[in-house]
Amino acid sequence: MFKFFARIFGYVLNFIYGFVKNYGLAIIIFTILLRIILLPSNLKQQKNMKKTARIQKKMKEIQDKYSNDPVRLNQEVRDLYAEEHMSPFSGCLSSILQIIIIISMFMLVSNPLTYMKRIPSEKISDYTKQVKEENNGQNVNYIEIAIIKTLGKTEKDVALNMNFLGLDLSDVPSKDYKDPKVFIIPLLYVATSIASMKITTMMTEDKKKEKKSKADKDEEKLVKVDQKSEEETAMESMNKTMRYMMPIMTVSIAIIAPLGLALYWFVSNLLMIIERLFVNKFVKEEE
Repeated sequence: MFKFFARIFGYVLNFIYGFVKNYGLAIIIFTILLRIILLPSNLKQQKNMKKTARIQKKMKEIQDKYSNDPVRLNQEVRDLYAEEHMSPFSGCLSSILQIIIIISMFMLVSNPLTYMKRIPSEKISDYTKQVKEENNGQNVNYIEIAIIKTLGKTEKDVALNMNFLGLDLSDVPSKDYKDPKVFIIPLLYVATSIASMKITTMMTEDKKKEKKSKADKDEEKLVKVDQKSEEETAMESMNKTMRYMMPIMTVSIAIIAPLGLALYWFVSNLLMIIERLFVNKFVKEEE
């Protein structure tokens, strides 16, 4: 499955590269197109998230009422989702799609000759032998990236213009760490990841404030809101932990992958922030 999507992404990326003749610019345009294609799915996901938050009170009432009757409980939950025109698996499908895209893009950027240039495996094997000979038989990480760096100037079929704003997108930070420029894009990626998480947190807090302001008009409602806050303490604690863990994870991934992948993630994060602000406003107006 991942190879299938990597081939499709590679075909589109190579098509764009044929016009712009720059690997970095091609990745940026490709990322924009991909985010546009995924916009309806992301819009639906965010609407479902808001719906899920809205029906939590009803869900809690059903769980309390039918806690001793699992069959009736499941039926009532199904009826609630049907009434709200929601699927309990919608969030899972979206997460699976994101995982497929992440792994497929990693495969594409790590193996651009296979998935983008579509060079036969036999020819790649020949180039691999040449590269290993020049490295005294040592194994090389990201062999196709090494082929481009080593043979790109002499073999036209493996040539890719990976120079982007003075950065070589074939560089791997963990390998080329002596050049401080290799950390620019990964750090920008991490910064946008933190910004994205903060925006999501702010939106969640704004939603809670709206609930509290409404609850102030009714003392009984206020009690329910307070009770719900206590029930959500564990979830909020987990979310806070994730906010600290995610930057660590993203740095780890970004420094061991070619810079082309970090560039894709960075641009994707920027577009995600814009998209999230737009979609949130759209959903609010619809409500």
